[in-house]
Amino acid sequence: MTVESGGVDLVPVVLLLGAAVVAVPLFKRLGLGSVLGYLAAGLAIGPFGLGWFNDSGTILHIAELGVVMFLFIVGLEMRPSHLWSLRKAIIGLGSLQVVVCGALLTLVGIAFGFPWAVAFISAMGFVLTSTAIVMQLLGERGDVGAPRGQRIVAILLFEDLLIVPLLALVAVLAPQAGGPAEHVNTRWAVVGLAAGSLGLLVAVGLWLLNPLFGVLARAKAREVMTAAALLVVLGSALLMQMGGLSMALGAFLAGVLLSESTFRHQLEADIEPFRGLLLGLFFLSVGMSLDLSVVSHNALFIIAGVVSLMLTKAVCIYGVARLARSSHAEALDRAVLMAQGGEFAFVLFAAALTAGVIDARVNAHMTAIIVLSMALTPLLVQLHKRLARKSDQDMSGVEAVADQRASVLIIGFGRVGQIASQGVLARGASLTIIDNDTQMIRDAQAYGFKVYYGDGSRPDVLRAAGAHEACTVMVCLNDRAAATHIAEIAKDVCPQAKLLVRAFDREHAVALAKAGADVFVRETFESAMLLGREAVLATGASEEEADDIMAMVRRRDAERLDLEMTGGPFAGRALLLGNMAPAEQAPPSTP
Repeated sequence: MTVESGGVDLVPVVLLLGAAVVAVPLFKRLGLGSVLGYLAAGLAIGPFGLGWFNDSGTILHIAELGVVMFLFIVGLEMRPSHLWSLRKAIIGLGSLQVVVCGALLTLVGIAFGFPWAVAFISAMGFVLTSTAIVMQLLGERGDVGAPRGQRIVAILLFEDLLIVPLLALVAVLAPQAGGPAEHVNTRWAVVGLAAGSLGLLVAVGLWLLNPLFGVLARAKAREVMTAAALLVVLGSALLMQMGGLSMALGAFLAGVLLSESTFRHQLEADIEPFRGLLLGLFFLSVGMSLDLSVVSHNALFIIAGVVSLMLTKAVCIYGVARLARSSHAEALDRAVLMAQGGEFAFVLFAAALTAGVIDARVNAHMTAIIVLSMALTPLLVQLHKRLARKSDQDMSGVEAVADQRASVLIIGFGRVGQIASQGVLARGASLTIIDNDTQMIRDAQAYGFKVYYGDGSRPDVLRAAGAHEACTVMVCLNDRAAATHIAEIAKDVCPQAKLLVRAFDREHAVALAKAGADVFVRETFESAMLLGREAVLATGASEEEADDIMAMVRRRDAERLDLEMTGGPFAGRALLLGNMAPAEQAPPSTP
């Protein structure tokens, strides 16, 4: 039965969301991870399960936007300098793994009786690891930023870029309908169109995007900033698609071009909700695409293909990792994590089917094998985690923990934030600064400071800026309401961080204490204390006497403030008594 509201059929949307809401928490509770939950939910409601959806292909095309947005966020984290530092891992390690795995998997395909061209295309489809699944699993265990996680990311980037020459190779392997000259001209036209699309994207990213976001930021329209972020992601993906390249590649390049932008944290926060939702939809659609009839009619062949291809790829990855001097634990972890085929294989097989390189039967079999390998990966990762001995755990990078610099996030870079940052910089700690004043950001850049644009009162912006990994968060805003609000949400976003907040006056200090701030400093109190000490010295007091007097004033001020914060019955009386004694005079507007 179809239920419509205003001409829009809401049943498919409700069914998709309901399946995800039921399956994902259940599978995470069982320790199987969210990815397997999405895949199982998709299989249950798809055309080969309960049959609630019959067109999984259409859903898959829409859900591919989740992968596109995912790679845009990955690109935001990959500054050109960072990519350059990973060049050996991307080119060296990535190419070595692809070549070795591709060669051995091709031999496996030939052993199954496929012609060499079909075996090669099938093998290269399986070589393309699932970026979505691996990155999701890395993110769930917090390894994306770790050294071993960065090496896996580098290999995934190389494999994602490999889809471009592989699609060109499909055109070369395709039966030639026209003469040789026509075939060569067609290939040159494809290469020219792809190069033109790449050049246009780079030009727009370098010269137009930052000014555009600057104008929108000054307009103070948050929803327009979100729309602009989506426009950048989808526009870059569309441009690459029109050039015959991967949509995900376009989004990744757009992210890299914006990685040095002052707006990168705001962009990441704006895209994150759409990315998570669409990526979940992608996993749902992959589960729907598993044709159980193909699996049942060719069970022995499919099972043998899954086992042989995953085992061969895992052995290759382990061998390459050990050859690159990775530890046994890291090599084994990488082999288990990357032993599956990936989503780009569907693109490669579809192109090969259209070009006549493979037939529909091979496409159906390989699609089933890759979907099953993707579904098995979370299970294998959990099994490996439980079976791994503590002595086998990866210790790479542990010796550097003691030498790692502190991570400090400063929100607000006005006069207080600028002064407060000096000590952190002198200590050599890593520092991230966010502010929502574009003019101040430009002024700070003139003095060598890198300040990112972002609204610190938003939890998603705080997470994008790294608050969940920071050891200290300093709130230096000249806005008491905003500072109090940030103090309230920061305890949820980054409970591990010490929260230091600039307080406007005594009343604001009390509010910050109730909000959970670890340290608050009234912005005029310390300067007033210094002035008071100089006044005491001017009356003829000695240095020691002046210090004793100011220590007494500071102690009594702290006692009165403590009474106000606890809200005791004598709080008001303490302030009155303080106003009666000359040494304790404190007007109601005490800073």
